[in-house]
Amino acid sequence: MDPATRRRRAALFLFFLIPGLSISSWVTRTPDIRDRLDVSTAQMGIVLFGLSVGSMIGILSSGTLVARFGTRPVMGAATLLIILSMAVIGLGTALSSAPATTAGLFLFGAGMGGGEVAINIDGADVEQITGRTVLPTLHGFFSLGTVVGAALGILCTAVSFPVQWHLTAMAAVTAAMFAYAFRSIPHEVGKTRDHSSQSDASTTQAPARVWKDPRLLLIGGVILAMALAEGSANDWLPLLMVDGHGVDPALGSAVYTGFAAAMTIGRFAGGFLIDRLGRAPVVRASAICATFGIAVVVFADSAALAGAAVLLWGLGASLGFPVTLSAAADSGPNSAARVSLVAMIGYVAFLVGPPCLGFLGDHYGLRVAMIVVLAFTAVAIILAPAVGTRSAASASAPATEPTAQL
Repeated sequence: MDPATRRRRAALFLFFLIPGLSISSWVTRTPDIRDRLDVSTAQMGIVLFGLSVGSMIGILSSGTLVARFGTRPVMGAATLLIILSMAVIGLGTALSSAPATTAGLFLFGAGMGGGEVAINIDGADVEQITGRTVLPTLHGFFSLGTVVGAALGILCTAVSFPVQWHLTAMAAVTAAMFAYAFRSIPHEVGKTRDHSSQSDASTTQAPARVWKDPRLLLIGGVILAMALAEGSANDWLPLLMVDGHGVDPALGSAVYTGFAAAMTIGRFAGGFLIDRLGRAPVVRASAICATFGIAVVVFADSAALAGAAVLLWGLGASLGFPVTLSAAADSGPNSAARVSLVAMIGYVAFLVGPPCLGFLGDHYGLRVAMIVVLAFTAVAIILAPAVGTRSAASASAPATEPTAQL
């Protein structure tokens, strides 16, 4: 790997680490935020709806923006929104203002939805250049960020450190990471449009062809289920343990940290497993693991047993996102459009689905609401063959087909 590509890969590690640190920082403080805002579970779902709206805007515009400007400016602008959102959420909490907190979550959703699609396209490009498995490790850094952020969140919760200062400090740290990483991202990656009518015509036809690919839509079904499993834990797991199993807020945050740690382990081990067992068996096993873990959390009355099952939930959800994105990249021509489409489906589930669970949770309880997630992961077990059945031999194929390695 040449030095420029090595620096680029390291920069992408940081671009995945930043949203992981950010999301876990405010997720672990959701009990404190809810109490400070003095809202019910349903009202908290409305606050999180700002996240959904921002996410939808970011997701729906990301593919067009990357095609027009390339990944670099989209990644930069979106990451800045994530950094800014931390300070705004903190300010809203300090003022006990639900509208301000909702606005901060809107900024976070716009940055997360818009930027992560671009970052995944850039990561898939690195896979093609190097011929090496990259995406699971990149997503591993997101999960590593959630572990570190969650650990800090637990500490801040335990010592009753004010939410606004916690999130402001996180904004400052991630801003420094961004300033270091941004300079190593090359220009023009993912850019497919110019100002000529011929180029615009070709790019407007590409999405229609992508939408008509049955295998790609099945891959989209897998990522929808697995991303919902990940996103629902990120948004609701601390409250699920506090309200559904009667643990105290610090312990609820600790359980979420265990989930994030399991996600991290699964993603860093993913490349090894995929190269030797193939994508489809790994995704199927992951979906089974997630389904079993969620089922125990939902139906077991023991808080200790539920907390242990969260580890299975995290391990199971860990590889769904990166493996399906890599499968999309080598499912046919125009890999950037394919990754963009599947990533959009995944981030809709990851960012928009969990707030909707809040409305179910207010009427029936969060444990009952998670049955929806359980049903989706069960379907992913059936759809797993769509991601491809790469054997150890195909995983070691030459670099002329680099994305076949994941």
